[in-house]
Amino acid sequence: MAYAITQTCCTDASCVAACPVNCIHPRPDEPDFGKTEMLYVDPQTCIDCGACADACPVDAVFPVDKLTGPLKAYAEVNAEYYADRSPSTDAGSPSPNFHEWGPPAFDRAVPSDFTPLDVAVVGTGPAGMYAVEDLLLHTNSRVTLIDRLPVAGGLVRYGVAPDHPSTRKIGETFARFHEHPRLRLRLGVEVGGEVSAAELSAQHDAVIYAVGASAARTLDVPGEELPGSVAATTAVAWYNGHPEVAADAVDLSAERVVVVGNGNVALDVARILTTDPDELVNTSISPQALQRLRSSRVREVVLLGRRGPEHASYTKPELLALTQRDDVELVVDTHDPRIERTMDAASPGDKGGLLRDVAREEVDWSAAPDPGRRRIVFRFNSAPEALLGDARVQALRTTGQPRTTEIPTGLVIRAIGYHGKPVPGLPFDERSGTVPHSGGRVEGSPGNYVVGWIKRGPSGGIGTNRRCAEETVGTLLDDAVAGRLPEAPRQPSKPMRIAQRLRLRRSESLERNR
Repeated sequence: MAYAITQTCCTDASCVAACPVNCIHPRPDEPDFGKTEMLYVDPQTCIDCGACADACPVDAVFPVDKLTGPLKAYAEVNAEYYADRSPSTDAGSPSPNFHEWGPPAFDRAVPSDFTPLDVAVVGTGPAGMYAVEDLLLHTNSRVTLIDRLPVAGGLVRYGVAPDHPSTRKIGETFARFHEHPRLRLRLGVEVGGEVSAAELSAQHDAVIYAVGASAARTLDVPGEELPGSVAATTAVAWYNGHPEVAADAVDLSAERVVVVGNGNVALDVARILTTDPDELVNTSISPQALQRLRSSRVREVVLLGRRGPEHASYTKPELLALTQRDDVELVVDTHDPRIERTMDAASPGDKGGLLRDVAREEVDWSAAPDPGRRRIVFRFNSAPEALLGDARVQALRTTGQPRTTEIPTGLVIRAIGYHGKPVPGLPFDERSGTVPHSGGRVEGSPGNYVVGWIKRGPSGGIGTNRRCAEETVGTLLDDAVAGRLPEAPRQPSKPMRIAQRLRLRRSESLERNR
């Protein structure tokens, strides 16, 4: 009996390295890697050893005969990936149940007598932790890990939906490095605030910035600044208990909420707002958010997408999980006849095809949501034109076929993407929201490196950061071996100076505030 990879796949390829028969694809060295929404087990090749399940950091791999409920569909999802990919059975070619291995690769060629580096990593999210893992496991470097928040975890802690505990479990994998003897953890330290980038560089041989993309993109429409208009970054941080977001940051007094966007974050927000609070009790949701959800008046969430269902940016696993819920009614608004034609013409596994069995209705927006049910409405081919209201949001006006529509709502959540913020002391491209770099090496700033969304923009999931970090760490080590890192006095106690400086500055601050 074969194994299958399911919805929570993080694509970091830990399972690929563990598989003894090369039955999980795409591999990191294959062209499709990073382009698929998940990895897949070939059922004809799998020998049922379970090594992939043991290696998976997010509990996404199960024996096919153990798949139940919403996960049952993944036996077919995995098999379908290989339907047109089986090797030829012609003479001299591999059999269908074997995938040839490529030649071994040894990417870390550091001289055995190389002096240990002192490296600072700024950010404890997945990008930063994959860089830390690479440095600690494959080099003799000493690492100072810094985060401006008092709790480590970054995107895993404050960005993953609380009802996705398997995905959050990868945080346990990262946390084991916090106790590594060659790592010093400094929380509650803001680079550019208590410690400058120049000071950090002066105390370390190299600095890797893994600060993500924490700003929200804007709609650039009239009324966006009204109360009742909230960025998805705020909503996500709110239900995850981010220390910088107030418990009342999201007003749930409206019966209808419009979420602008069709990505995974939009689905997360819609799902949390329509889930019975009792179902969230044993999750990591903020207690304050859970309390407010218990008194929420929200009964309908509208997912507003500029384009059709075939172009939605949420992943098929996330959509599939949503369509299999029985506690929330799903509806596709058929205001544009192209929407139904697209769904009917789509293959069953496509995003449009997954919505084929969802109820269809040309929604009458003048009618109030039914207070006795919770539902999510997919409204495609509809772009926001303005947020309407005097003292706060009262409606959202949309453009699209066949006419302009006003949707009454008291809360609009903008889930149209993230944008990076400038890093003090480093160059910054405002248009892309990234730090200009070459292979992770910051342009014009020797000894400084970037990884994750601040490097490549807000794209890719958790596992994408593994390859991203490998590239950046590889570039750093190449520079170190070639003597391209800035010269600095080498003292074993050097990383401790950061802590000493912080203690001094905090003591001075307390004295001033007395």
